[in-house]
Amino acid sequence: MNIRNFCIIAHIDHGKSTLADRMLQFTGAVTDREAREQTLDDMDLERERGITIKASAVSVKHVHNGDDFLLNFIDTPGHVDFHYEVSRALLACEGAILVVDASQGVEAQTVANAYMAIEADLEIIPVINKIDLPSARPEEIALEMEQTLGIPADDCIFTSAKTGQGIGELLAAICDRLPGPKGKTEAKTQALIFDSEYDDYRGVITYFRMMNGKLQVGDRIRMMGTGRVFPIVDIGKFTPKMTSYKQPIEAGEVGYMVANIKTLDDVNIGDTITRDTDPAPEPLPGYREPQQMVFCDFYPSGDTKFDELRDAIDRLHLNDASFTYQPTSSEALGFGFRCGFLGMLHMDIIQERLEREGNVGIVQTAPTVTYEVVKTGAASQNSERVMQITNPSDLPDPSQIAEVREPIVDIEIITPNDCIGDLMRLCETRRGQYVSQTYLSDSRQILKYELPLAEIIFDFYDKLKSITRGYGTMDYNIKGFRKDSLVKMDILINGTPVDALSVIVHKDKADLRGRSLLKRLKEEIDRHMFEIPLQAAIGGKIIARESIKAMRKNVTAKCYGGDVSRKRKLLEKQKKGKERMKRIGTVDIPQEAFMAVLDPGDS
Repeated sequence: MNIRNFCIIAHIDHGKSTLADRMLQFTGAVTDREAREQTLDDMDLERERGITIKASAVSVKHVHNGDDFLLNFIDTPGHVDFHYEVSRALLACEGAILVVDASQGVEAQTVANAYMAIEADLEIIPVINKIDLPSARPEEIALEMEQTLGIPADDCIFTSAKTGQGIGELLAAICDRLPGPKGKTEAKTQALIFDSEYDDYRGVITYFRMMNGKLQVGDRIRMMGTGRVFPIVDIGKFTPKMTSYKQPIEAGEVGYMVANIKTLDDVNIGDTITRDTDPAPEPLPGYREPQQMVFCDFYPSGDTKFDELRDAIDRLHLNDASFTYQPTSSEALGFGFRCGFLGMLHMDIIQERLEREGNVGIVQTAPTVTYEVVKTGAASQNSERVMQITNPSDLPDPSQIAEVREPIVDIEIITPNDCIGDLMRLCETRRGQYVSQTYLSDSRQILKYELPLAEIIFDFYDKLKSITRGYGTMDYNIKGFRKDSLVKMDILINGTPVDALSVIVHKDKADLRGRSLLKRLKEEIDRHMFEIPLQAAIGGKIIARESIKAMRKNVTAKCYGGDVSRKRKLLEKQKKGKERMKRIGTVDIPQEAFMAVLDPGDS
């Protein structure tokens, strides 16, 4: 049987999942009665938000010119925060379907995904989707793809995933244009683990792509990374549901296996599976480690215990290897985990999945980025001269710091012409450096800037969408670290520093940021029975202050006339009580207060 392995890549909301739905219906893998929107998006969160979060693999059979074909394809996410999912999918395929909206045209992630596919040496089939829309411009968009990406306009296939138009032509192009897998069934077994999940009854379910050899139920396999050996008790394919197979899964095919794996650490994404009795001489290259750039702390809240949160994070990490975690502690919040993410949306999705799938309560601190600190003195003579920190509270004493470097990103914005001026002003307020400006078409341009990552992780994308009325898109990649005048700003609540609210800011923006942050905290923290002073400090210098007034009972209400000394005596007694409360009282800080540090203070 002829095998074709490919993935569907595109910018967010260009119709990848709908196109996958129509392909499943056209090939008969899903009947019209079973069909539903986003068939491959099996998480409630994906359906609610209308986005793909996890790449989904499926195997379907198709007949073309009298020949039988097995099509293994992967529907991938489109948001920039999930580019690691896309990169993993590309390494498991020989071809890619590049989808572009016929009304929107080439977007930022279209360009980024196309370059990733070219770098992986994949055959690309360009598809212009949504040609049924009244505003569709398929011929113009095809020329735009040729100008921007160098893909011949004549190679584009015009489709409408909504109506099914062009799906047959696309499937024919997949069979004719894409190359088959290069692996050999007779070679020693090598299978690449590209995903996995945990089932309470079956243990770890491993998703794999057979590169060489074959596997079937009863084989004893070895994980080449860990050296652990397991017997296969079930093996099968996604059609699109998990379907057990009695026949071997051979080179070039994609499937899943259950092998009595109960320990989460025994399975690593990117590891190689081989036969225990006849192992391969060396493992497959695997995947490049993802670079987490946004960090925040998760602490248990409510009835959730630390061990319950740890178990939930362990299970989720098995299904999403692109975030990291390590134990941490805070005087204000107790024991928790310091987690690293690829971006803000990724962080938001992980938090929601933990609460839903892990059934745990979480307090989340404000996200930060990675900084490089160059030390002075004796430390400069050894290898620890440059250290990386992800938490502002880990910043050394200022006397030990020679310089602080922050991560810089190359950001590429595709925008309508009439929004250029406002976007430039936005980038300038975020300490951006202009790089270039390129005309994409008569109505759109590509604007390139260098920006500090810390300035874009919170609301930059929202402001971009607002300025461009929803038509602007962006993509960014980490360029490196650059020295700047950065200082640590501590937040003191009732005279006590709260490390979870500390933030690293630019020296020129510290006063403005401090005042803005304290005003937000004043709104978020409830009034107590005593006055709460809020202070922002750099080192020993207080740069801003606000106060939350105490709740007071009218103790003089029962005094009707008479000597004023009686009222004064009652007020003095109340004042002493408030002072005592202030010394021994604790301040309850709500979740919203920890997110207040995200306010950039430029609006």
